[in-house]
Amino acid sequence: MEKENIKGQGAVANIHNHFIKNRYETSIYQDDYEEEIAKTKVLEVFPKTIVNTVKSPDLSMAYSMNPYQGCEHGCAYCFARPTHEYWGYSAGVDFERIIMAKKNAPQLLEKFFQKRGYKPEPILMSGNTDCYQPVERKLKITRALLQTCLDYRHPVHVLTKNALITRDLDILVKLAEKNLVTVSLSIPTINEDLRRKLEPRTSSVNTKLKALQTLSNEGIPTHVMVAPMIPGLNTPEILPTVKTIAEMGARGFGYTLVRLNDTVEPVFKEWLEEHYPDRKDKVLHQISSMHGGKLGEKQVFKRRIGEGNIADMIHTTFKIARQKFFADKEPLPELATHYFDGTKGEQLSLF
Repeated sequence: MEKENIKGQGAVANIHNHFIKNRYETSIYQDDYEEEIAKTKVLEVFPKTIVNTVKSPDLSMAYSMNPYQGCEHGCAYCFARPTHEYWGYSAGVDFERIIMAKKNAPQLLEKFFQKRGYKPEPILMSGNTDCYQPVERKLKITRALLQTCLDYRHPVHVLTKNALITRDLDILVKLAEKNLVTVSLSIPTINEDLRRKLEPRTSSVNTKLKALQTLSNEGIPTHVMVAPMIPGLNTPEILPTVKTIAEMGARGFGYTLVRLNDTVEPVFKEWLEEHYPDRKDKVLHQISSMHGGKLGEKQVFKRRIGEGNIADMIHTTFKIARQKFFADKEPLPELATHYFDGTKGEQLSLF
């Protein structure tokens, strides 16, 4: 039987959760797919904390927070997929279709801000999964978190692939007025056909670029993650992508090399087989050449740099792009922390 392409799906199947002894197989090509799998299920969870301490020495932020577990965007390469297994789900289709929402996140953040002796440092929103994935349109947890940051005058970095962030311009502009926010948009490709396959439920390329321009024009410091770099897929676009984001107002950019750790590997392999079978072997070979013959890399610092000719080519091309298109750009500001005193803004009117 001919396979049916499922719109908006990244993973091809539910791969086995290696924490579970028994396994089940669910293919997106089953006859009951549309009725049983395609619909996103949102489960409410009640964590005790929302702010995570970032301990990795090759990451610059001190804290991160994620209002959602799992991500509807469906990016085949997503490094966060294996985290879904800790909840008893698959890193495949489950990761995209079973979303855990932390509706008590704003209250937890407020409690965190009120801790005695807490010294403010910028918090990254979306350290693991996207805070502006489609379910946010209805639940508005991210909006409430941003409002809490504004109420307490606390600095925040926002990272997203979704133009939905422009819905919250009213809050972002007020944060920017006090130098309390930067926004980073993830734009790994400006090829819409590739975007549609690679990250099927993110905003379109044109919509992302328009959001970047809108945020920049509103005085919000913007940055772009041109990531991940996947040899044989988006690496030929490095120069035109960097040129485009510079024209749209980005003040900086970063990038990472793709790495297929743990259960990301089978998800990405199946995705390649489905969408680019003619390039599959070449792409996988080039990825492994960047990681010492492996498809993944967990060693800090090394995981971001890679090794070999392909990695060197990517680094060199980005260096040229930075010199050519970002040499005169004003760098992102260091966010203010002196406004924060552990109280809400309106309480200041009492004094």
